[in-house]
This record gives sequence, structure tokens and C-alpha cells, in this order.
Amino acid sequence: MMGERLQEAINEQINKELYSAYLYLSMAAYCEAESLPGFAGWMRAQAQEEQAHAMRFFDYINTRGGRVVLKAIEVPPPVWKSPLEMLEQVLDHERKVTGMINLLYQLALRENDYATQIELQWFITEQVEEEESASAVVEQLKRIGDQPMGLLMLDRDLGQRQ
Repeated sequence: MMGERLQEAINEQINKELYSAYLYLSMAAYCEAESLPGFAGWMRAQAQEEQAHAMRFFDYINTRGGRVVLKAIEVPPPVWKSPLEMLEQVLDHERKVTGMINLLYQLALRENDYATQIELQWFITEQVEEEESASAVVEQLKRIGDQPMGLLMLDRDLGQRQ
């Protein structure tokens, strides 16, 4: 069984992962309203990934004999000034999540919880991929600038994500 502090911290991380899913669903809704179905699909896929991350933590607590305690999820913003601003927020958000995962890992180190350290390695690797993915889209949007055709082409490309 894991320590109380670590269990509480992972419960908090479940909430943050569910907020991430909620945030990305809000972004998908924004993209749909802006007639960007590819961006919307990409954001829906992101939301599903974040929900899967929350469930992985959920299952992990239960596997270790702990108790999952769910809390209210913060309301995400509903609109952004542009797709670029939205994706910059995605990148910033993923960087914050990386920081939270790193803090969990530090706590697992302090508590000598080796099983949790191993579980968190998966999340550390995942966050590298999440940041890389968001950063790539931000860079593409910066290159596109105010060119509507470029935005439409990127929207089409993002819609190909499985």
C-alpha cells in the first residue's frame, strides 16, 4: 500500500488529468464552432488520451489498495482568440502537467515507493511526447501566419490523426 501523501497527490493528479480532458473537449467545441473539424478531431483525441491517463492513475491507486477520491473539475475556458492562441495554451498546459508528474516522482522518491516510481516513468515518457506534439502544431501555426489556405491544409492534416 502506498503512503497517504502519495495517494492524495495521485488523487489530485486524477483531477488534473480529467481537467485536461475537459479543457481539450472545450477546445474541440471551439474548433467545431470555428469550422475547423480537423482541429476538433485532434482535440477530441487529446481529450480521450487525458481521460485514459486519469483512468490509469485511478486503476493504479486501486491496484495498490488505496482509495480514489474524486473532486469537482474546474470549468475550462470556452473560447480563444485564434487557433494559435489555443495551441499555445495546450503547450503551456502540457508543460504544467509535466511539472506535476515530476513532483509526483519526487514524492515517490522521498517515500521510497519504488512501484510508483516505475509507474510514473510511463507518464514521464508520455509527457515528452505530449509536449513534442503540441509544440509541432504551434510551430506550424506560426509558419502559417494569416494564410487561410495554410490553416485549412493544417486542419485537414490534423483530421488524419487516429
